[in-house]
Amino acid sequence: MTIRALQSRDVEAILAIQTACPEIAQWTAWDYDRVARGEMAGWIAENGAEVTGFVVARRLSNDLEILNFAVELNSRREGIGAALLGEALQWAQTFQATSAMLEVRASNLAALRFYERHKFEVVGRRPRYYTAPVEDALLLTATLR
Repeated sequence: MTIRALQSRDVEAILAIQTACPEIAQWTAWDYDRVARGEMAGWIAENGAEVTGFVVARRLSNDLEILNFAVELNSRREGIGAALLGEALQWAQTFQATSAMLEVRASNLAALRFYERHKFEVVGRRPRYYTAPVEDALLLTATLR
């Protein structure tokens, strides 16, 4: 497995992963092209020539915000998510981020368990934040120092 910066040539594969993961934010190709242009930070995991996961993040003052994150269904539980999250957290060190934050669907128990293993804690709830289906978002943060 290799982790590298997200590039425009990865967008089609990312969209395929995203389509198979309706629990994550459903972005457009244009959104991911913005990441490839450097408007946000993004990394992909690849196994050979196959994209198996991605993460998109941004800097918010002294914080890291994880914006979108998924691993291909057949590649889960192989350390890909941990490697991608690690890459984002390593990037956060370059600007001395003090915390990382994200939101996740309240029903996404697998994601919640993953983030808890990586020291994220639920700190709030946004009622009816998600659509299709309508669902609350849980706000999670992790201290980075």
